[in-house]
Amino acid sequence: MMMRLAILVVALFAGLQTTVAVTTHVVGDTRGWVVPAEGPIFYAAWSAKQTFILGDILYFNFTTGAEDVARVTAEAFLTCNSTNPIALVTTGPANFSLNSTGEYYFIGTLDRHCLMGQKLAINVTTSPGPTPSPSTRTVPENYTVGDRLGWVIPPLGEIAYISWAYNKTFIVGDTLVFNFFNRSDDVAVVTKDVYNSCNTSTSLAVYNNSPAAITLEKTGEHYFTSTYNYHCEFGQKLAINVTGSTGSPPSTPGGPSSGAAEGPNVALPPVSAAPSRIPTSYLLILFPIAMAVF
Repeated sequence: MMMRLAILVVALFAGLQTTVAVTTHVVGDTRGWVVPAEGPIFYAAWSAKQTFILGDILYFNFTTGAEDVARVTAEAFLTCNSTNPIALVTTGPANFSLNSTGEYYFIGTLDRHCLMGQKLAINVTTSPGPTPSPSTRTVPENYTVGDRLGWVIPPLGEIAYISWAYNKTFIVGDTLVFNFFNRSDDVAVVTKDVYNSCNTSTSLAVYNNSPAAITLEKTGEHYFTSTYNYHCEFGQKLAINVTGSTGSPPSTPGGPSSGAAEGPNVALPPVSAAPSRIPTSYLLILFPIAMAVF
């Protein structure tokens, strides 16, 4: 019995050695929680560099009376509607515990602060497992652009589609599926210059019917946006890199396809390899239970 108990204690403390403590994320880092001069892209870019895990804490550093912070629904986030917030804190600084997985939305409710970019959207996940070793893929796959978000003006701005693409490997024969509302959006295949300037007066191809399925027929960079007014400027744009071939003819897509534009290499953001994190409280609870059993 004592031997079994000793083994358990050693295992528990070994687990503690690999545990990553709860992280407190200072929103905006040294800038804090303010109306950013850059607009909503500032907090979108900040959140894209973070990994939010169940149990972490958001720390909003602001001056009482000059700012506040409200947790709101996705709909309220998009429209900057602060009428019925989930929670509102008017005294700074403010802490929010991330005690459930999923999406969280925060805005400033004073004056036009939200409209001017004081808004933050994050996604909280459970502890990620070890990052799998990359392997060569030969079978084409279908990718739904934006997943459940679809092909829209993203609430996070341009960083939303950058984040969607950056941990994916695209090969010749893969198919991108764009889901959008007909007569309210479209998909344009464009050059790098058009992608950067958002001048969509010239496009390589335009798809008006949803879902639009576009097969990746060449290696290199592929650029997509929308021709509707200001959609590109507000972040509805996607750049991907096709790195290799399947060695077989491309699969037939479920919709129209076209060859995509080629351009110079563009370095996409690297994959974030966050370590596996197990809350210390879990191990501290498990230990007395094990003692009782033995």
